[in-house]
Amino acid sequence: MQLIRWGFLVSRRVVLSLTAGVVVLGGAGALALAHAGGRPPALAHSTARYAAPEGDRDGSLTFTADVMASSGVKSLKVLAWPAKSTFARKGLTAEDMAAAEAAVCRPAGGDVVRCTYRVPVAPADAEGSPRGLWHVAVLATAKDGDTTLNTKAADFTVM
Repeated sequence: MQLIRWGFLVSRRVVLSLTAGVVVLGGAGALALAHAGGRPPALAHSTARYAAPEGDRDGSLTFTADVMASSGVKSLKVLAWPAKSTFARKGLTAEDMAAAEAAVCRPAGGDVVRCTYRVPVAPADAEGSPRGLWHVAVLATAKDGDTTLNTKAADFTVM
């Protein structure tokens, strides 16, 4: 009788230990999933298209990118900069992007938004712009506050 009682107690302890272990592991798994969901925004399919002004007609710069963030995308700031500039020497920072203009973002399915930035380029602006390679920098901000800075998300050439 004593062994049976002891066996029952051991079995009950094992069951309680296993249950506690499952609860602990389940909580750790939920924490890991929550952390994985909080990844910084990711960019894909970034393109820049520059059309020079012709005569009296304005040209344009258009930048497009798909942005994914598990918490949703709050904003995408865009800044075009010449490859031969102070940013090339000192590096572009998130603080430099504070005054940059925002792209317009629209849902593209799931956690993805398609962001487009379009700015006209007047003939006078084009005349005063450095010739050669330019980069497009973007600062993507998720709704949870995570950010991603890509200083060379796309390139274009000014002739």
